[in-house]
Amino acid sequence: MDSPFRPRDDGIDLFVRLTPNAAVDRIEGIETAADGRSHLKARVRAVPENGAANTALERMVAKALGVPGSAVSVVAGGTSRLKTLRIWGDAAELAKRVEALSG
Repeated sequence: MDSPFRPRDDGIDLFVRLTPNAAVDRIEGIETAADGRSHLKARVRAVPENGAANTALERMVAKALGVPGSAVSVVAGGTSRLKTLRIWGDAAELAKRVEALSG
């Protein structure tokens, strides 16, 4: 299985498939798309307007990974369901925490 993140010198890039307008804010584990690439599945209650869903996603992922909100930011796919989150920190530690989210 492909990994849902890519290590960087200063942290990781995490690939996420976001569903906005959901009933609850929840991370649903890791799924593999038809093209073989993996991503973290997440749902947020926020609507996809004015960046509200992206902000909710950043907050939820920061909390789940135990990092400050300022350490998580959407760097690609701002208006798409498939997003790339840049998470600053220790790449090896963040990788372990992401793996733990996969249930």
